[in-house]
Amino acid sequence: MAKDCSFDIVSDVDMQEVDNAVNQTAKEISQRFDFRGSKSSIALEAEEIKIIGDDDYKLQSVIDILQTKIVKRGISLKALDYGKVDPASHGTVRQIIKIKKGIDKETAKLVVAAIKESKLKVQPQIMDDQVRVSGKNKDDLQNTIAKLKQMDFKVDLQFVNFRS
Repeated sequence: MAKDCSFDIVSDVDMQEVDNAVNQTAKEISQRFDFRGSKSSIALEAEEIKIIGDDDYKLQSVIDILQTKIVKRGISLKALDYGKVDPASHGTVRQIIKIKKGIDKETAKLVVAAIKESKLKVQPQIMDDQVRVSGKNKDDLQNTIAKLKQMDFKVDLQFVNFRS
């Protein structure tokens, strides 16, 4: 009798790597010539990054540096949810970037629909902020992973807990 194989689809972010990227960005801001005398800063607070810049140009420069550091650390830019740019004190501007963890219900439904549309013999199941896919054949599960990797969702997907 064949037993079921399964894997989980998650969207997770290593917060230590985000912290490292933020710290590297702050260090680069403090050392760069074009930021001398600037009030620009960056800080990680809980699960959001707070960026302050002298103006929109400096704010965008800080965001560009942050994005470079985050990509080098192996984190997808899809994990960042940019808030609107707000005016702050002393003529500066501020932007909050939230870090998306987990798969929201709407995206989970899209993932399940994509799996069912593939006509593979697997059963997707939404479990809180992840999707579990199970099936009798390992090849079907691997084909499911391959199909999902080709598709573009609003979040970065990881495939974990592959059990056979």
